[in-house]
Amino acid sequence: MRLSENRSSMLHGILLITLFSCAAFYIGDMNMVRSLSLSPMIVGIILGMLYANSLRNNLPETWVPGIIFCSKRILRIGIILYGFRLTFQDVTAVGLSAVCIDAIIVTTTICGGIMIGRLLRMDRDIALLTSVGSGICGAAAVLGAESAIKTKPYKTAVAVATVVIFGTSAMFIYPALYRSGVIDLSPEAMGIFTGSTIHEVAHAVGAGNAMGPVESNSAIIVKMIRVMMLVPVLLVLSYSMARTAVKAATGKQEADGGKISIPWFAILFLVVIGFNSLDLLPKNLVDFINTFDTFLLTMAMTALGAETSIEKFKKAGLKPFILAFILFLWLMTAGYLMAKYVVPMF
Repeated sequence: MRLSENRSSMLHGILLITLFSCAAFYIGDMNMVRSLSLSPMIVGIILGMLYANSLRNNLPETWVPGIIFCSKRILRIGIILYGFRLTFQDVTAVGLSAVCIDAIIVTTTICGGIMIGRLLRMDRDIALLTSVGSGICGAAAVLGAESAIKTKPYKTAVAVATVVIFGTSAMFIYPALYRSGVIDLSPEAMGIFTGSTIHEVAHAVGAGNAMGPVESNSAIIVKMIRVMMLVPVLLVLSYSMARTAVKAATGKQEADGGKISIPWFAILFLVVIGFNSLDLLPKNLVDFINTFDTFLLTMAMTALGAETSIEKFKKAGLKPFILAFILFLWLMTAGYLMAKYVVPMF
């Protein structure tokens, strides 16, 4: 009987998050919201935070396990299904130069962000999540990293907020600078610059569409290659976090017998990309899976928002946004220089 009651309570929490996610999809389909390229995931986390700072204390605590289930288990399923948006053919479509630029951008942004976070004496998890979100693919990368390092939900929400702010800014700044001639790149190079440096996939799509078809196609493909790099990053993160935990527990420089937690959802994400590359499923089915996946990720984002109060944002302070701003300037500068001087070399 007790087990049945626990399942019922969990179901209440899941249904609550599902309703919020349905509302996020409805709001995200409004013309004004779509014009800003704000995905349902971003709308979902905003709705979740509104709930956390208003109605949360008026609902039974027994619903909390269902909310946590959405922020953990459903999140991993969403990351796995995200692979249906990608194919390995995307890699060959843009050439070696784009892959090299993506690899350099991802590596330097994450490593540099972690070091800057230390200099700013930031919370380690927030610095890491902000750096991963800036370096790879915005909110989706933050969610993936959150599953790997298992941090507190409010830290994830803070990191998501930073990439949304600066990713949205870049979506408007890039086309403006390109059309005005301040950025003097060829259409193909501009697409590579955009895809390798803008935070969210939605932001890259929005910026590319504002510039032209050539720029848009290159930007989207390069951005998707960057998304693929989430897999090795998650593997490195999981290994690093496990080794750190073992060293802390044993007090030894060399930890023996430490169990490394492999993020199987990241491996399955790569398997799904491989399967999708075979083009075995009809396009309509793949489109449906992608829409369903967006809904699952929206549920995860909403659940994370539901665990985030204004007090926790105040606790994080301005440092995460300072870090995100520094990384934003780095992405624009380094990405432009590589698109201008490295791309013509290949």
